[in-house]
Amino acid sequence: MPTLAEQLAAWLAASDPAALPTETRETARRLLLDVAGLCVAARRADYLTATLTSVDGGGACTVIGLRGGFDAFGAALVNGTAAHGEDFDDTFEGGPVHAGAVVVPAVLAACERERLGGERLLVGIVTGTEVMCRLSLVAPKATHAAGFHPTAVFGALAATAGVSAALRLPQAAIASALGIAGSMASGIIEYLAEGSSTKRMHAGWAAQSGIRAVLMARGGFIGPRTVLEGQHGFYRAFAPSVKPDFEPLRQDLGCKWLMEQIAFKPYACGTMTQPFVDCAIELAEQGIAADDIETITCEVAEGTVHRLWEPLAVKHRPPTPYAAKFSTPYCMAVGFFDRRAGFAQFTESRVNDPAVLALASKIRYSINPHDEYPRNFTGHLRAMLKDGRPREVRRPHMRGGIHAPLSSEELDAKFLDNVVYGGWSLEQGERFRDLSRHVFSHSTLDALTEFRS
Repeated sequence: MPTLAEQLAAWLAASDPAALPTETRETARRLLLDVAGLCVAARRADYLTATLTSVDGGGACTVIGLRGGFDAFGAALVNGTAAHGEDFDDTFEGGPVHAGAVVVPAVLAACERERLGGERLLVGIVTGTEVMCRLSLVAPKATHAAGFHPTAVFGALAATAGVSAALRLPQAAIASALGIAGSMASGIIEYLAEGSSTKRMHAGWAAQSGIRAVLMARGGFIGPRTVLEGQHGFYRAFAPSVKPDFEPLRQDLGCKWLMEQIAFKPYACGTMTQPFVDCAIELAEQGIAADDIETITCEVAEGTVHRLWEPLAVKHRPPTPYAAKFSTPYCMAVGFFDRRAGFAQFTESRVNDPAVLALASKIRYSINPHDEYPRNFTGHLRAMLKDGRPREVRRPHMRGGIHAPLSSEELDAKFLDNVVYGGWSLEQGERFRDLSRHVFSHSTLDALTEFRS
């Protein structure tokens, strides 16, 4: 029997852009647009400035929103770090993983390096995203439980898959590339301890790792064909607490496209906090004032507690704006007051606002053993008012996900808001939006050079 890497390689090697469904192509376009907007929004951030000191200019590849060219590895690292830096990028319910911030920068840089056109960009984005979604379903929750960031570790293999398909690697070389990427995968979640920035770089690191794995395999370097299922393989290392079920990885591959279920976030914070923010906004819109509230208790999934709720004292007073993105109490509180959770809600001044912190300190959790996480992200709150009245709000699904998707108009508005926040003119943003609508039919990607500033 072929190994799992060989089965994936056979599918990747045969990928045909003409056979892709319309919705699959449209999801790829939305991913490209969303990632580009986030790259521009973060281009002046201190963590991106620091990342830029580690890469060299002078190459053929684009960092969206920044002058000059970069080599493929540098462009993938910087674009991936920018796209994931504010935790405003897409997510896949069931993983959860952030595919766009990994796969789009990797494939874009590889295609520019190799002078490939829009069709190959499309194939790479679609296949890499599909592989990432499927990898995340093999051992749900176990990667987080082991202390690793799923986007980081699955991302290295997903970027490898997308770049392999875009570059039309032979089947045997793709299997080797996936094997090589298994040794490049990395990313721990200790950033949670102090709100440090390492999570921000995970998508970019995975993206550049994918390009390097592919180029090494194309040059003849050999990776283990049993990288996924082997005794010392990927899931044994990164998800040791459960026995992996590989059926979601290979079942209906090429027939059913899970990547069409990608969720696009309405808020710039942790994925599972999104429906809780909507609950808080709904409570505020009922005319409840913060001073009216005695306590708020939220029913949550046990698998989210160690990242988004504990230590509760720290989540009530996040030490940094970045840490606040992974505090459900803070995100709910700022959503309650501001009716949104965008870039302006995660600044030093907002994170230290006494009124926001006072409300966050009233928010607790209880574990709901029947919560559907990670298959479905739900939200809930039960507010006890000072006059003794209870108020309860539930959200059965994440807004922006498969059950409640954002419209094309909402996604365009998010993109334009982000690029204007990052310093582009509205006209420049509209030109990129228009480019995204037909870039997959271009014979080259030279049009991207217009957006290097």
